[in-house]
Amino acid sequence: MTTDRATLTFAQLAETNAARCNRWHNGFPEHDGGWTGADWSNAMQGESGEAGNVVKKLRRLELDLWGNRKDGDRTREELIAKLGEELADTIIYADLLATFYGIDLGAAIVGKFNRISEEA
Repeated sequence: MTTDRATLTFAQLAETNAARCNRWHNGFPEHDGGWTGADWSNAMQGESGEAGNVVKKLRRLELDLWGNRKDGDRTREELIAKLGEELADTIIYADLLATFYGIDLGAAIVGKFNRISEEA
């Protein structure tokens, strides 16, 4: 996939992501080599946990705590870049989880966003 933020759609992500996934999980999403919804969910949660860990390191950096220094003295910019990668991984796995269950993630997000916006 070669696109930028301004042109990427959920439909493009889902199509390209499923095609790429087939390189490792032949037949995705119908015949997935034994992976279940729980496996896709666990993968997504693992990436989300990694994102949370980066945020913890950012907070330690903000407070100049020792725990951050033992992690190789990463700069704020390096940690922000790493956070972006982990958030991207989380979204990619969320899309695969949605595809596994036949959910149009873009439509689900728009519907949920609009319902919450109307309640506010």
